[in-house]
Parts: sequence; structure tokens; C-alpha cells
Amino acid sequence: MTTDTTHFYYRNGRLHAEDVALDTLADAVGTPFYCYSSGALEAAYGAFARAVSDLPALICYALKANPNVAVVRSFARLGAGADVVSEGELRRALAAGVAPDKIVFAGVGKTAREMAFGLETGILQFNVESLPELELLSRVARDKGVAAPVALRLNPDVDARTHAGIATGKAENKFGIDLGRIRAVLARAAELPGISIEGLAVHIGSQLTEVEPYRAAFERVAGLYREFKQAGLGLRRLDLGGGLGIRYRDETPLDLDAYAAAVRKAVAGLDAQLVFEPGRFLVGNAGVMVTRVLYVKPGAERSFLVVDAAMNDLMRPSLYDAWHEIVPVAAPAPGAGTAPVDVVGPICETTDTFARQRPMPPTAAGELLAFRSSGAYAAAMGSTYNCRLPAPEVMVRGGDYAVVRVRPDHAELIAQDRMPDWLGGADAARSRDSDAKLSRGAA
Repeated sequence: MTTDTTHFYYRNGRLHAEDVALDTLADAVGTPFYCYSSGALEAAYGAFARAVSDLPALICYALKANPNVAVVRSFARLGAGADVVSEGELRRALAAGVAPDKIVFAGVGKTAREMAFGLETGILQFNVESLPELELLSRVARDKGVAAPVALRLNPDVDARTHAGIATGKAENKFGIDLGRIRAVLARAAELPGISIEGLAVHIGSQLTEVEPYRAAFERVAGLYREFKQAGLGLRRLDLGGGLGIRYRDETPLDLDAYAAAVRKAVAGLDAQLVFEPGRFLVGNAGVMVTRVLYVKPGAERSFLVVDAAMNDLMRPSLYDAWHEIVPVAAPAPGAGTAPVDVVGPICETTDTFARQRPMPPTAAGELLAFRSSGAYAAAMGSTYNCRLPAPEVMVRGGDYAVVRVRPDHAELIAQDRMPDWLGGADAARSRDSDAKLSRGAA
């Protein structure tokens, strides 16, 4: 109906991820948990790679969709680079085996420390989004005695026709450099030490399902690339971003062939390496979240399924009013009817609601449900709100599975806190004793 039925399917009445039954995983790791299919990851990457195979393309997986190191390594082994937006993501990409010269550092708010680490690492390029950022990068690079490879990210003022919360290419968005200011920024860049302008970049949003916004954005940035190249600027890369949408419910997924055709038309005759940064497209439908029903709660006006997953495990419905297909792990009996229910979590927020008046088959406490299309922006956006433990992540390949992120225990989370001296903290007391001994020794 909505998502990957090749790698997540019913067999003998039980929902499987490849050849592993999800109820088996629930018994092994507890609920809630995320499950990723290696086959689905590889299939999505292969589809995108084939679509751009005749282009000088570097595919950089966008870690913000799902930064699990096993996921990143799965793509790295297929030849992918990485698109990162923080030092943490950069370190994860490196830990997963991504070559530094395949890493793009994007993001509107890079710090001097992050810039320094990127320079030390030897990344492919920084996608710079403002003149103040460019000036700071210049100072950091000058102090290190190196030149920072830069692609200027343009804001093309194109409506991505997606949710307002994930649109990034309109003039009112915080991202990129306005088209009217780009020439002034280039002029200033020519005066700055430690800056090497090597490309232009554009990214207009996420979950795009139409080609036309891409076509408009690509034509604008390619036109500027030609203009600046003819003016003598040493450009060599054109970063076309990502944002390709997937099917969650009834969306028509982006036509990859039409997308690639729009790219070819826009870049015809350009002497440029092309950088693509898909994220959700590669991982979104490669994962599910499995949860257990705690209670079936009848109400005066509606009934509720209270599950043990919560908005801290899957934020998208609360944040964007996003729709995820919810299916029973045990297939319902043939001919079983449905009734509308609200599927909610245990967090003390009314917004901890996954679905309102969703038609569901008869469901009892203790049964398992799977939230499809949870490979992107689920674990990545997780938190410990209400002091809840982060859900573990599992990856399957054929009939094998591995826990690729463990569920911590409460003691581990509490141990991250520190008690101050005035509340009788043991660490503070030890620190005082140590300081006193050092003082006596010095005396």
C-alpha cells in the first residue's frame, strides 16, 4: 500500500524484515525498537545510483536522516560519501569509513571549532550559507595556514511544495545566500585569505515529490555557475542537494528518471562534478519501529491504543502531523473489520499522539504494532524526554540480525548527571580532597 513490501512483508501470518520475524526481535531486544533492512538500504541506493550513472556524480548520504554508524557504513561500502551538518555527524561518517574527500559539511550555523575539525580532517568542501560564516571560516583557515574549499549555497527562492517546516529554498527561509547578494559575497570572498571558492550549492527542502521545483532550482544555480565560470572563477563542483520524497501514505513518489532528466538538462555543457545528497530517500522506507500495546482504553468519545513507544521515539507525527502506516505484526484474521482508534504514547503530552481516529483491526493489550517508514528522522530525532530510555536499533540481512545501537539502562543515563558540591556531590568532594592534597604538596 504505502512502503517497502519487498523487504518488510507477512509470512505465515507474521510481519518479517527480510527473513527475520519482527516478533522474534521483540522477544530478543524488547520494545520499542527500530529495525532496518540492509536489502532495502542497498536497493534504494542502487536505484538512485542507476538514475545518475551517466553523470559525473558523487552521492553523499545525508546523515541527518539516520546517523547510525552501521547505516552509514552500508552506504560507504557502496561508494557513497557523506553530507554532514555537525562535528558529531562528521565524526560518525569518519567512524563508518567514509573517506574525508567525500564529505560535504553543510549547515547554517557552523562553529569555529567545527570548521577547524573539518579543515584538519581534509573534507571535500564546506557549503557556506552567509557572509559572516565565510569570514569566520577565513579566519580559522588562515590561522591553520590552509585554504578552505568552499561551495556557496544559494537560496533560489523556489517553492519546494512540501511541508513548511522542511522547506529551505524560499526567500524567507534561513538557509542559503539570496540570489541578489551572491555577487557581493563572491567579491568579498576574493579578498579573504584562506578561502577557495570551488563550487555552488543548492538545496530547497525535504520530502519533495514533484520534479518542477527541482527543475527551477537547478536551472537557476546552473545559470549562475556558467556565468561565474565564464568570468574566470575556478569552479569545479555543483552541489544539487537532496530532499527526494518517499511514499508514506498515498504520495506519488518522485520519478527518478524525470529527476535525472531535469539534472541533465540543467547541467548540459557544464564542466562540473555533481554532488547529490539524498537522505530520507535512501533510509525512510528501509526501517520500521516496533511497539507493544500497553492498554486498550475506551473513552467517552473515542477509544485509544496506548503503546510503549512515544513521541521521543518517533517525533514526526507530533512535530509535523506526519502520517505513518501502522500495521499489526501478527496479521489480522481474514475478513477482520476495523474501527477508528487514537494510537498514543505514554508521555505526559497530548501531542504524544501517533494517529487520530485511525481505522485499525481488533487489537489487544500485549500485541505488537509496526510503524512503517521509520528509517528516517525517527531514531535520529529521538530524545530521553520523561527520562525514557532510547530505543535500540537492529539491522537485518537475510536471516541474520545484529543490534547496531543498544538500549542503555537507567543507571547509565543517571550517571551522566553530576551533583554539585553544595548538594553533597561525591565527585565534588573528591575534587576538593584532590585539590587540598595538591596544595599541601606544593607548599
